[in-house]
Amino acid sequence: MQRTMNYATTTGRSITKVLIANRGEIACRVMQTAKKMGIQSVAVYSEADRNSMHVNMADEAYSIGPSPSQQSYLSMEKIIQVAKISAAQAIHPGYGFLSENMEFGELCKKEGIIFIGPPSSAIRDMGIKSTSKSIMAAAGVPIVEGYHGEDQSDQCLKKHAERIGYPVMIKAVRGGGGKGMRIVRSEKEFQEQLESARREAKKSFNDDAMLIEKFVDTPRHVEVQVFGDNHGNAVYLFERDCSVQRRHQKIIEEAPAPGIKPEVRKKLGETAVRAAKAVNYVGAGTVEFIMDSKDNFYFMEMNTRLQVEHPVTEMITGTDLVEWQLRVAAGEKIPLSQEEITLQGHAFEARIYAEDPNNNFMPGAGPLVHLSTPQADDSTRIETGVRQGKVKENRDEVSVYYDPMIAKLVVWAASRQMALTKLRYGLRQYNIVGLHTNVDFLLKLSGHPEFEAGNVHTNFIPQHHKDLLPNWKPAAKEVLCQAALGLILKEKALTDTFRLQTQDQFSPFSSSSGRRLNFSYTRNMTLRDGKNNVAIAVTYNRDGSYNMQEGRIEIGIPVPKYLSSVSSEGTQGGTIAPMTGTIEKVLVKAGDKVKAGDSLMVIIAMKMEHTIKAPKDGTIKKVFYGEGSQANRHTPLVEFEEEESDKRESE
Repeated sequence: MQRTMNYATTTGRSITKVLIANRGEIACRVMQTAKKMGIQSVAVYSEADRNSMHVNMADEAYSIGPSPSQQSYLSMEKIIQVAKISAAQAIHPGYGFLSENMEFGELCKKEGIIFIGPPSSAIRDMGIKSTSKSIMAAAGVPIVEGYHGEDQSDQCLKKHAERIGYPVMIKAVRGGGGKGMRIVRSEKEFQEQLESARREAKKSFNDDAMLIEKFVDTPRHVEVQVFGDNHGNAVYLFERDCSVQRRHQKIIEEAPAPGIKPEVRKKLGETAVRAAKAVNYVGAGTVEFIMDSKDNFYFMEMNTRLQVEHPVTEMITGTDLVEWQLRVAAGEKIPLSQEEITLQGHAFEARIYAEDPNNNFMPGAGPLVHLSTPQADDSTRIETGVRQGKVKENRDEVSVYYDPMIAKLVVWAASRQMALTKLRYGLRQYNIVGLHTNVDFLLKLSGHPEFEAGNVHTNFIPQHHKDLLPNWKPAAKEVLCQAALGLILKEKALTDTFRLQTQDQFSPFSSSSGRRLNFSYTRNMTLRDGKNNVAIAVTYNRDGSYNMQEGRIEIGIPVPKYLSSVSSEGTQGGTIAPMTGTIEKVLVKAGDKVKAGDSLMVIIAMKMEHTIKAPKDGTIKKVFYGEGSQANRHTPLVEFEEEESDKRESE
């Protein structure tokens, strides 16, 4: 029988039950530690997450509304109501959603609920980037040149961008995670990028205020884990390197940062602690810096919450940061002093996403039909909030409403090279069926010679794009034949299902076996391999096996009119929806003349904003969706009027 441990707060109360105001992997992560400590956990879930892993893992679970996060996980009132109903003394916000929401922290305090995070004043001061820059400068923390003022007019922001000099970074004043962040390299693109950043920030943080900073080319992204308590203590738990990113979001993190000298490491940590003490910080937080090639570092922002990549810090320090959070929230002192925190070995974290690296890392949603992972042990952690299942009620799906992260693979070893070898071994053990993932890309990335050497920076993926994302290569004949066999077996399964449903199990006309009485049946199939069609001749043998012959043929046929009108070629996906999402903005109407590259629509899905651009010059014939409507993946968004030259070519 597990003993319940009471953690007394500074007000004399104790924490015996905690509500996790989040979902997926981080909700499961917090529940694991809560269970270890004998603290009961309460889950909340939206309609999309009704059958999710974190719901089944909790001691109690409550529905909080529809799938869109604005109506569920971002609803402060609903979450407070569940805390009261369940008699939870504390709320752990995880990361994202309400974790850095000052108003939510204040509401918890007003309702007498312990918010497992820093004081609202620290969230406010660090969450508003313009304020944080001023505080850091006053505390002697180096900052990047920029504009952090209250005048938010387009003219003012553009003027300061010109003063600082392009390239510049437009950043949302609130929040993090790469949301509301755009790099602008010239005056020509400033306005469009500003509007895009504002829309995304409004959706993510309900605040579209922006700041402008000088963009430092090819910097390293180095961040320091800090921790404070209510007794005036603050410590650092060394640094993480999070330089390798796409869309300003991290995909591989490591601790400690490679190539950092001991004196620089100490200076980084002490600067981060100075930053935390400047705002009387309590709990887990991360001070993020950008670092140039000469080890000069500049304050970027502070995340006033637990980070996605916190496990690598836990691995190199032998700590449980969630346990520290719960203890400090209950009024205890930080468990270790700075002198007692030691650096042990090296750790990597690889984020496994449902996305297609070969299609600009486009995220995708869908069921996890099959999911097998490496074996977890003391030096390998599988951080996830999803599982596979043959029956829909027993499996999770990567939902279009939320972040597409499936899992985090975290490994530790005595040295960086040993940890890197273990990371690649673990990635090879992953098998995921049902949607595209970035596992193969992570293997290429972690095996790149420059990554092995520790020569990382935020422009690493674009710089090594040809190595990491090589141009299309013809599939091997064996692979093409396997694909043909897969289609045949799928047809057979569908036919068998039809026969059972219609109770016509003995009809000779409802079989796709290809069986003939006196001769073997040969069937021609055509598969698409890149830009080529491939002819496969399939012979059905009497014993149930197949013989296949492959011959590659070049496409030499005109594109049908109905396809050319919704071409997916061109900038950022043409006029076909790259993924299922909500139409945020429609920029054209029927009759408008557009040039190739002009913006047509803005679509939002999986916490990302995508601008759909014209693939060619032409006239808009029809717009299929209005603002606020849902568009499914691969459906036409806009139809072009056929030009006379196009008509002649198709005749």
